[in-house]
Parts: sequence; C-alpha cells; structure tokens
Amino acid sequence: MGILRSFTIGVTGLNATGQGMGVIGDNIANAGTNGFKSSRAEFQDVLAASLKGIEGGDQFGAGTKLGHIKPIMTQGDITRTESVTDLAMSGDGFFTIDAPFGRGYTRDGSFHFDKEGQLITMDGYRVLGFQADEKGKIMNKVDPIKLGNTTIPAKATKEILMSMNLDSKQNKMEFNLENPEKTANFSNSMTIYDNIGTARTITVYYNKTDNNLWEYHVAADGKDVEGGKADTMYEMASGKLKFNDKGQLEEKIEGKNSFNFNKGAAPGQKINFNWGLTLKEGGTGLDASTQYGSDSAISRHTQDGASAATLTSLSFNDKGILTAVYNNGETRDIAQVSVGKFENNEGLFKVGKNLFKESKTSGQAALGKPGESGRGEVLSKSIELSNVDIANEFVNLMTAQRNFQANAKTLTTADQMLQEVLQIKR
Repeated sequence: MGILRSFTIGVTGLNATGQGMGVIGDNIANAGTNGFKSSRAEFQDVLAASLKGIEGGDQFGAGTKLGHIKPIMTQGDITRTESVTDLAMSGDGFFTIDAPFGRGYTRDGSFHFDKEGQLITMDGYRVLGFQADEKGKIMNKVDPIKLGNTTIPAKATKEILMSMNLDSKQNKMEFNLENPEKTANFSNSMTIYDNIGTARTITVYYNKTDNNLWEYHVAADGKDVEGGKADTMYEMASGKLKFNDKGQLEEKIEGKNSFNFNKGAAPGQKINFNWGLTLKEGGTGLDASTQYGSDSAISRHTQDGASAATLTSLSFNDKGILTAVYNNGETRDIAQVSVGKFENNEGLFKVGKNLFKESKTSGQAALGKPGESGRGEVLSKSIELSNVDIANEFVNLMTAQRNFQANAKTLTTADQMLQEVLQIKR
C-alpha cells in the first residue's frame, strides 16, 4: 500500500535530517577549537522500484540518506598570541606529529616545550621537524624537535677581521714596546676570548717604517699574560703590511703569533689577523684595508670568539626555523618544523585531539619545509582558529529544523490517511 510506503520514506527523511543536525552541531561545538575544519552533510536520494521494470521510467523514490560528510578545508582566521611556541600555518600543509598511532597531522599549532626540552602538543605528542647540526645547518632527517643542551661552550678567538685605513701622510716612527702610545702612528683596542671563554683586551699598534710599508704589533697588559706584570705591555703578535702606490694592500707578512694568557688558558693560542684579501692573494684592492691620505681609522672589526653562554630566548621565523638566542649575543638555529602536504586534504581521516591521519583517498604525506613546493608559511606567536562560520551554521540549523518538521508532517499526514482507511469498515 502506498500509504505505508509514505511512512518509511518519512522515516528516512527524519533519520537523514537528524544525522545532518549532528554534523551542524559538531561544527558549532568546535567553533572555538584551534585549527578545526568544519564539515558539510550531503544527502542522496534512495530509489526503490520502477513501474516499468528494467525498461526504466515511472520510478518510485524510497526517501533519502546521508551520503557523504564533506570536510571543509579552508583556511581559518589567524590570531596573534604572546607565546613563541604558538605556530599557525598560512597556506597548504599540516604540522607533523609523532602520535601513538603513527604520524599524525594537525593545523593546531598550540605547542610548548616539556621538561626534557621537546616541542610537544597539548596532549604530549612530539612535534617533528628537521634538526640542525652543530653549525646550525638544517639537515634533511626528520626527528622530534628538541632543544638539546641549553648552554654552549666557550669558543676561542681564531680570526680577527679588520677594515681600516692607515694615513699615508704619517711620518716614519720606530716602535718601542716600553712606550707604545708615543711610538706608534695609530692604535686600536679590542676584546678577544681565550680557549676557556675569558675575555681579554689586546691593543694593535701600527707604525710607519717606510713609504707604503707599516708594521703592526699586538700587545696585551701583563695582568692577562702568563708570568706578566700588570701595567706592562707584552707583545703577542707582529707583522708587516705592504701597500702599493695606489694605497691598496699588496701583501701581509706575518711575524710572531703566540698568545699566552694566564688563569688556566691554553698556551700558544694563535689568531689570524685579517685585513682583507691582498692583491697577492687575488684581491682587487676594494675588499681590503687601505693606505690613503686621510686620517687613520677603524671602520669595522669583528672576531669569532665567544664566552660560554646559556639560553635566554627562542624564536621561530616564517620558514619555521627555531632559533636560540644566548646571553653572549650568539644565535644558533636548532631545528625547522616539517610540513606534510597531501594530494587530497579532504580524504584525511579525523582521529580526534585535533589530529588527522593519512588514508587511501588522501594519499601519502610529502614532508618538506615551510614555503617550499606549495607548502604554507609558518607564523610565530600565532594560532589558526576554527574555520566554522557561526552565522552560516545557524542558517543550516534553521533549514535542518524545517526539513525535520516537514518529514514529521509526512508521517502525521500518512497516519491520518491510514486512519481514514480503517474507518471505511465502520
């Protein structure tokens, strides 16, 4: 009887609409969940029979069913935070997580470091990335991101780079270490470090010995010298600088070079004094110190030593590189977050706790670095919010309610018709 068919059709409508309400309710419930991706219920009709059999045509419908729940993988809004370990993905891709079921993927970048220095999610799962070597070079092996040792050892000065000009108008002078200030044409002081990270002050004295020829003498106060006497200068290194008639550095001739500091420092420390690439070494004269007819002056000097230091702060850049800053001013790259990219994001399988895992329809994750091959950039001190549109969900809510009421009306109407049939016998 057709009236009984109406009952079953109405029930399918109620079931499907109720399931659709569950999808809408889940979206609304997760409107405040970081990195959440909303879903949309998609319905299909159900065909029961055809009046013309296999020839088709004049077909009876049997109602509806929930055919598919489509994930909406659009970008959520990004909000700023105060935590350096809060990360947001701007663009395609997912943070890679070492989860109990294997590798998981998430858009929720609310991470933090645990007591062992590992970057983890709120549930304690480790965040994976590309580790850096001791020199800060990012390698290609994927491992959990870990701070490692928060202190760095002292580094002895091995080279000093100086960019300067020596005044060609200066008169010749004979240098005397017992009276260095009055027997040098020019001098400059700088801080260097011994092998245990102790800061030492040295002074470089320059005196003109002939046209286009200068001597340099590097000395330290006796209070820093092994067996030295305070307020007395001791020579540690010396040499000559030869210029051509154009004021270009032609050659550097090294003499003595042995630094013997006290208070536990290793003896015989050697330091390379670099005034730039000389003409003899293949330089052009533009990338080295000069001898022009202007006042002697140091424009820049740097040295590669450092004292032992401890970690003071951390930061991520847009490439997802974690950089440590130490209290001696040194910075060092530690790791770079890895980003998983899929051919079909909608095919990912939700496993809860803001995590996805790959499936047959999503394809395998292609791990790479942020900003490469279509992967999104990583924003520090930021979190991606849920992409749920509350206004749109409320409209869907009202639509689902009307559909449910309409299907319920089908049942009540069919019931009234059936009651009329039962009244015929009376």
